[in-house]
Amino acid sequence: MDALTLLQQSPVMPVIVIKELDTAVDLARALVEGGIRSLEVTLRSDAALDAIRAIGAEVPDAIVGVGTVLTPAQLEASLAAGARFAISPGLTPDLAAAARDIDVPFLPGVATPSEAMWAAEQGFSVQKLFPAEAVGGRALLKALAGPLPQLKFCPTGGINLANAPEYLALPNVMCVGGSWLTPEAAVDARDWATITRLAREASALAR
Repeated sequence: MDALTLLQQSPVMPVIVIKELDTAVDLARALVEGGIRSLEVTLRSDAALDAIRAIGAEVPDAIVGVGTVLTPAQLEASLAAGARFAISPGLTPDLAAAARDIDVPFLPGVATPSEAMWAAEQGFSVQKLFPAEAVGGRALLKALAGPLPQLKFCPTGGINLANAPEYLALPNVMCVGGSWLTPEAAVDARDWATITRLAREASALAR
């Protein structure tokens, strides 16, 4: 699976923070039941790598990957845990070199035309615009489509159910990333029905 195929799996990729390991599998199952298969588990908690292992082992319909990858060491550890894709909020020369050597999709984060061009030079034509709303969002993506039509994006940051359709209507946006599918209160309460409902709403968004 390449990066473009990954982004075509569903219109929204949930950005997930797993605080308690025992929620990981049930959360993943709730999202998959709602039609969301590609799951970005961020390295923002101590439970992240174990969560990736658990989801990979117990939720076969999920495509579980890793987010907030900042260093080659984190990338290596995530792949060892079974991550099937990796996403970073930015891109450094060391991380670019490491990501070129892996056999799973890697999406580097970019926020400017120069960063997008540099990432493309490194071999990454499918990118994450981050933080999307803060750096211009839809207006920036529209502007990038002219000079850089070959690039495709998964914008993340400040996106929700209300503004996601406007992003998804853009020709260079393949999917959006968002944390609204896994609200902290619902996860803490083990309210999997709410997670599934939010996933169904997201998976029904038109592209």
